[in-house]
Amino acid sequence: MPRLHPNLKKEKSQGSSFLQRSRNAIMGAPEAVRRVASKGAGAFAEDSKKTEALVLAADGMIWSGCSNGLLVHWDGNGNRLQDFHHHPCAVLSLCAHGSRIWVGYISGMVQMLDLEGNLLVGWVAHNGPVVKIVVGDNYLFSLATHGGIRGWSLASPGPIDNIIRPELAEKEHLYTRKEDFRILVGTWNVGQGRVSQEALAAWLGSTVSDVEIVVVGLQEVEMGAGFLAMSAAKESVGLEGSAMGQWWQDAIGKALDEGSTFERVGSRQLAALLIAIWVRKSLRNHVGDLDVGAVACGLGRAIGNKGGVGLRLRVFDRIMCFVNCHLAAHLEAITRRNADFDHIYRTMSFTRSSNLLNNASVGVSSAAQVLRVTPSHLQKAAAINPDEGKLDLAEADMVIFFGDFNYRLFGISYDEARDFVSQRSFDWLRERDQLRAEMKTGKVFQGMREAIIKFPPTYKFDRGKPGLGGYDSGEKKRIPAWCDRVLYRDSRTSPTVECSLGCPVVASIIQYEGCMEVTESDHKPVRCKFNIELAHNDRSVRRQEFGKVFQNNDRIRSVLDELRYVPETNVSTSQIVLQNNDTFSLQISNKSREDRVLFQITCSGQSTTKEDRQASEYHPRDSLGFPRWLEVTPAAGIIKPDQAVEILVQHEDSQSLEDSVDGTPLSQWSEDTINKEVTLMIFIKASQSTEARTHRVHVRHSFSADALRVNSKNSGRSNEGSSHHRSTLKHSGSTSNKKKDHQNIRVP
Repeated sequence: MPRLHPNLKKEKSQGSSFLQRSRNAIMGAPEAVRRVASKGAGAFAEDSKKTEALVLAADGMIWSGCSNGLLVHWDGNGNRLQDFHHHPCAVLSLCAHGSRIWVGYISGMVQMLDLEGNLLVGWVAHNGPVVKIVVGDNYLFSLATHGGIRGWSLASPGPIDNIIRPELAEKEHLYTRKEDFRILVGTWNVGQGRVSQEALAAWLGSTVSDVEIVVVGLQEVEMGAGFLAMSAAKESVGLEGSAMGQWWQDAIGKALDEGSTFERVGSRQLAALLIAIWVRKSLRNHVGDLDVGAVACGLGRAIGNKGGVGLRLRVFDRIMCFVNCHLAAHLEAITRRNADFDHIYRTMSFTRSSNLLNNASVGVSSAAQVLRVTPSHLQKAAAINPDEGKLDLAEADMVIFFGDFNYRLFGISYDEARDFVSQRSFDWLRERDQLRAEMKTGKVFQGMREAIIKFPPTYKFDRGKPGLGGYDSGEKKRIPAWCDRVLYRDSRTSPTVECSLGCPVVASIIQYEGCMEVTESDHKPVRCKFNIELAHNDRSVRRQEFGKVFQNNDRIRSVLDELRYVPETNVSTSQIVLQNNDTFSLQISNKSREDRVLFQITCSGQSTTKEDRQASEYHPRDSLGFPRWLEVTPAAGIIKPDQAVEILVQHEDSQSLEDSVDGTPLSQWSEDTINKEVTLMIFIKASQSTEARTHRVHVRHSFSADALRVNSKNSGRSNEGSSHHRSTLKHSGSTSNKKKDHQNIRVP
């Protein structure tokens, strides 16, 4: 990027030199942004593959999740089997139970897979990153970074859902709550200037007495080649806002009686574009989860003199999006304006702002903190699963676009337009409105609507001239136009649909006007007041009704009883005696002719045995792992119907037999010279069972000093053979098809 002189005022005095430098700065900014982004992307490429979560599945396989959303399937020996990419966001948590794997993402999404990696179902569990997933009783519980915990039935998806859904729908009237409130949206191209408090009061302060939410969008807050170039560079490293933008927020806040009546919730600035939101304190507890977004449409799609800034927030559990835009200028640039809107709509991605992110991401890995969903990610997700590739703006319950859209009047001269305006012949002028014509043909703002315009065109005026006589009197005499607009989409599919849980947000416009008395810019500010009807769940009541259905429905009880079923299995013995380096073959047989069996083997504890064979010194162990002298292979897996699996239970020396003291092997001084006993716990489940059957197998090591001396003389050969023997052990699914059905794994 060309170096900018620190004293811009001095540069201005140099005439053409300043203009050339400014031109170089703004022309070079897009390439500079791309260079910084490419370096950042290169550095992030490695970080984006960082492993964030790991889990051992019931079949003995291992699953890992990465910061770029990749799921990796490994066998028990650490061999990479297959990769899956079901969602474009970072994986933060994994949980395995039965034949299912649950994945928690930084986006709040939870997905359920089978053991082969096939996506079974996915849903938005939280509005924040899912950092932990655990199974307890008949439920799956998910934890988000904001501390929220939610429970999900292990039987879902399945027949229980089809039972509960219609019964809950019949009780919808018991837990549906409806809210009515008003939103004021204001847009103003301020033309790089500051304004008086009187102007802000006339625009906003005079009409907020019955309003709960105020959203303001400004264009041309600050311009100039140097400022735009520096803003583009700052955007590439995540820095937002400017001193001028802060001045505007403070000034508007003063006009709204910020602190006493309204509370500022958040903002986003992209170079010359600014959006900010205030919420009345009486409603503040029902508004939250603010996210922001920005899309540049200026030179090279990198400069923020044109583009859009957006806010997304939750209001009574419904998602609303507000987007402030400044589209391409000039009468003939209709196609470019349409393209700008399309680019903003498709690429707007909402995330926590840099300030909010530092506070909200506690407990989330550094790689996950900086990961942002890009349009390419969304396209890839859509290709994998169309239901998950929807754009952020398309998912909202209500979307409001506003700003300087720059659509002009066509087929009319300057003098004709002035005459029609003075006669207030707005119906005729609307027929010459480019935006209205483009919307009719479906080329822009698809699915959105606007109130009937009953105020004069808001562009272009000579500063400081009051009344309609203030229209552009300069040499260019730009034709008056409705550049400054407010359009919206609510939840309705047709104008007659009423507000309900199925159509949760219904909006109507009760005021849409330009503030013609304000003269401090070449645009007039515009305001639009919405009346909002919003339907939402009373979660506590719905939870109670859900519990009643779940507990009292006979069909649900029948399904749950089926889930508790565990197929009959047989274990070949309950007692195993091993001597030094012995291997015993234990068989587990699945007696069912229809259901698969999942097994997992753990060690419950160890005791030593004295010469009188009385057990003593019992040492309880946790469920993860075996003593060092015992190897059990495989320790987990699946047994197909009417088949069996072979489990190798082997004694291993814990000391090197080559080490000796006074000619006596050290192993004689180790714990291997003591008779020991452990209890193997073999847990048996069906593929989706919520309960387990337990088999206990007692394993006793009987120390043999003679065998140890023989082994010590051939320690090199013996150790080599033992190692080779262990490396060739394979996880078996049955005596006839062992290698195919299972993989080798050793639990630490």
